[in-house]
Amino acid sequence: MERIYLDNAATTALDPQVLEAMMPYLTTNFGNPSSIYSYGRECRMGVENARKTVAKLLNAHPAEIFFTSGGTESSNTAITASVRDLGCKHIISSLIEHHATTHTVEHLHQAGEAELSYVKLLADGHVDMADLETLLSNSSEKCLVTLMHANNEIGNMIDIHAVGTLCRKYGAVFHSDTVQTVGHFPFDLRNTPVDFITGAGHKFHGPKGVGILYINENIKIKPFINGGAQERNMRAGTENVYGIVGFAKALELATSHYETEYPYILDLKKYMMESLQKNIPETSFNGDPLGRSLYAVLSASFPKTDKSEMLLFNLDINHICASGGSACTSGADQGSHVIRAIDNNPNKVTVRFSFSKHNTKAEIDHVVSKLKEMI
Repeated sequence: MERIYLDNAATTALDPQVLEAMMPYLTTNFGNPSSIYSYGRECRMGVENARKTVAKLLNAHPAEIFFTSGGTESSNTAITASVRDLGCKHIISSLIEHHATTHTVEHLHQAGEAELSYVKLLADGHVDMADLETLLSNSSEKCLVTLMHANNEIGNMIDIHAVGTLCRKYGAVFHSDTVQTVGHFPFDLRNTPVDFITGAGHKFHGPKGVGILYINENIKIKPFINGGAQERNMRAGTENVYGIVGFAKALELATSHYETEYPYILDLKKYMMESLQKNIPETSFNGDPLGRSLYAVLSASFPKTDKSEMLLFNLDINHICASGGSACTSGADQGSHVIRAIDNNPNKVTVRFSFSKHNTKAEIDHVVSKLKEMI
């Protein structure tokens, strides 16, 4: 039985063209990019060309792009530096951020390094912009606002320009976790009022273990990892050369195919919504799935019954990969902090389905018919 993979928000399949671009750096071009002989220089070229490619695709300056091990490291760096280097003594965040953000802001708050406020959420899971402005205008300290661009569990998106404009108005630093949107949406960073954004290669058919941190050129911070001069003194440690090359290639492919893949994937999401409503009328959807939302993510809640409580396990037995929430918590099964924050209904079982260009309507038909049997 073929496996049906509907957990693309957790990770995606590596594109064969990305692997092909990486292969020379796993075999013949094995030099250390900091070495001065030609083997090292080839690798240095690989890294710097990747940086130029990424900067061009995001409309940023190459000097604003730093390669990291992924979204978690990027967010940790931006948030910690905002407090320690930029003088932000008040953090404003939300209860539905990825744990890379929530655990970091809680850690800084508990260590006594910063005050912490959570912006109110509206019933549909969107950030209450009026409350955000109230928090900013009432703060006596310089603020860091950290709000994700698109939620990894329910797909809700903030208006990054509106949030950034508010932050500028009140002199706040703005970090947005854009891990779910880099590679899925066009960015124009020169014309976006944001100080830090993040990306992770494995969310758009690139390799795992490589990400980016964009640091606006007007911001000066100290390194989070010490011990070397790599990444223009911003991140010590030998560069993950083949990962970096793969990240740039994956972003290039994602950007060039966006016009065709975006409508195709959005159509799959809408098709699954309609199909679930028709076949399992008690289904409800979390967040704002047809509004300001990530086209690749659908969070559905089903009535809790004896049969449906083990829904994810039963899907797995039927070779269907989906998740209850974030991949980072699925093993512990404590339920989702995101769903708890917006709709704490214990009589529902939530499943996140997330799509990619590889999924088909036939797969969705199969999944819905299996779900119907289970519920």
